[in-house]
Amino acid sequence: MLTLASKLKRDDGLRGSRTAASAADSTRRVSVRDKLLVKEVAELEANLPCTCKVHFPDPNKLHCFQLTVTPDEGYYQGGKFQFETEVPDAYNMVPPRVRCLTRMWHPNITETGEICLSLLREHSIDGTGWAPTRTLKDVVWGLNSLFTELLKFDNPLKIKTAKHLLGEKEDFRNKVDDYIKRYAR
Repeated sequence: MLTLASKLKRDDGLRGSRTAASAADSTRRVSVRDKLLVKEVAELEANLPCTCKVHFPDPNKLHCFQLTVTPDEGYYQGGKFQFETEVPDAYNMVPPRVRCLTRMWHPNITETGEICLSLLREHSIDGTGWAPTRTLKDVVWGLNSLFTELLKFDNPLKIKTAKHLLGEKEDFRNKVDDYIKRYAR
């Protein structure tokens, strides 16, 4: 992460000494997305929920990172859930793409990793979808909340799983525990 931040500072310093832009300089330009990410990653790391950890496999690519959520209460307590996040070039006009890498029994996360979280939607009728004012911190806190308060839902991705939770709470807990033992340790 420091590498990209250093590059941004160096590029800012060079900008003042340039008299004309050349074609060769275009390869050294930093995208708007990357400039935003330097600030947002610093804010995210300073305000990360205690149940979350962020890992950047390549510190020069802030647009690709992994999130681990380890809930400390509720049905998913004791599990370790991995998410992969990719921030597209058009960020912050479009939301990051997030996929769950851990199989689980959850009303808003499919076993193949699709996630139903309104702020990850580019277009939302209810006004709670993505907006340019949202940040990575909002995404991480939203994913974290899928394991706590957002388990109360009106529009689940997996209706069968939601009915299971509402109708047979103890059996639901047993199925979640089974998935945690098999996939989320």
